[in-house]
Amino acid sequence: MRTASVTRKSKETDISVQLNLDGGEVSVQTGIGFFDHMLTAFAVHGGFGLTISCQGDLEVDCHHTIEDTGIVLGQAFQKALGDKAGIARYGSFFVPMDEALGFCAVDISGRPYLVFDARFPEERVGEFDTCMGAEFFRALAFNAGITLHLRAPYGENSHHMLEALFKAAGHALKIACQKTADGAVLSTKGMLD
Repeated sequence: MRTASVTRKSKETDISVQLNLDGGEVSVQTGIGFFDHMLTAFAVHGGFGLTISCQGDLEVDCHHTIEDTGIVLGQAFQKALGDKAGIARYGSFFVPMDEALGFCAVDISGRPYLVFDARFPEERVGEFDTCMGAEFFRALAFNAGITLHLRAPYGENSHHMLEALFKAAGHALKIACQKTADGAVLSTKGMLD
């Protein structure tokens, strides 16, 4: 079973994540409504079972809650993927969202890297600072050990642009996590680290 449970408690956040790469219920509670909406969209479009519970220092701002959730979710992906044998490894996907377009390409390589190319017209969507989109995906990529490229080449509504990116990331990861028939590690090195 490709599942993981990870908890992390600091002076700023207390987070619990349960992840099932092969599906299941989705329940997200971070205290930031728009972020809950994005994580739910990510899980539903990725076909992941995902439960997230987060208590964060929202009296400061949204930064610690969003970044730390990315850390814990990334750790859950790394744990659930194990030695990465028997997965497609690569995935990419475009998502149009009205006037906006989002694209994600992923390599479950063991080499963390993020390219995030998006300029949002608004500074906030609800209680979510749009600059935190990059911070979330950076934390996810570096803790999951994946190479992640995200682009929103155009859009006029920050909600639509972010939603297209979260949905595209879900779809791309779903493709990359798919099981292969031979169960081998897709690498000339014979390993992914």
